[in-house]
Amino acid sequence: MAKDTVSVRHVILGLLTQRPMSGYDIKQLFESFNWLIGSPSYGSLYPALHELLNEELVAMEVIPNQDKPARKEYHTTTKGKNVLREWLQQPATCDTPLKPFLMRLMLADNYSPEGLVGYLHQRRSQVVAYHADLQEKARNGDEIEDLGQELIFNYGLAMANAELQWLDHVLEQLS
Repeated sequence: MAKDTVSVRHVILGLLTQRPMSGYDIKQLFESFNWLIGSPSYGSLYPALHELLNEELVAMEVIPNQDKPARKEYHTTTKGKNVLREWLQQPATCDTPLKPFLMRLMLADNYSPEGLVGYLHQRRSQVVAYHADLQEKARNGDEIEDLGQELIFNYGLAMANAELQWLDHVLEQLS
């Protein structure tokens, strides 16, 4: 089954729907979450912004700055909001890795309340299945051949447990 792909374009579009930003602002926001989701290079960020601009999914306003270069601030157009809404309504695949999940989650303000809860329930089902698979392998003593594999296996179990606790807490808060 195909992995859930989250393009930088979609995340940029979602961020600009939340508030107007410059390319630098977007880069700084990504940098603040770099350890979780990574950060696009300027070489991929600005081409993505220009594509969105050319497709009329975002618009740009040049804001003069005294003693500094003018600031280019981008915001989402109605067309861009519609494209984002359609993308967010697509269900996540059953094998979404953590990074694409978190990148979509970063856009929580763009979901309807029901859509966000549904997305979190999808993730919870995925993590429950992953956790059950790991527990089954632990019961069967499946092929943990060295210390590195054992450490990764135990890390996976711990992360699945922690994510399930977090998901349950968030879903309870949103209900």
